[in-house]
Amino acid sequence: MTQPLSRDLVAHIASLARIELNDEEIVHFTGHLEKILEHVSQLEALDLESVEPMSHPYPLSNVLRDDSVGATIVREEVLAQAPDASEGQFRVPPVLGELP
Repeated sequence: MTQPLSRDLVAHIASLARIELNDEEIVHFTGHLEKILEHVSQLEALDLESVEPMSHPYPLSNVLRDDSVGATIVREEVLAQAPDASEGQFRVPPVLGELP
């Protein structure tokens, strides 16, 4: 950015993001946003033509174990320990106002 951030611009950005900020917070975040934008402009100025795109800076390989069939738990024993079970399933309280 060529011009410094104004308090009005920060307040406008906050309203677009639906974030309520008081005057003290606007002043605080104006300084922080200026530093962030300055850092981003420094990154944009780097010559990265010879740098190969990558998803991670270190070589990764998945370390997975083989799937193997093991002992299972009897459904009736597990459901017998549940606080509330019905028709072979756990019953849980409604979420987000849903009716049972």
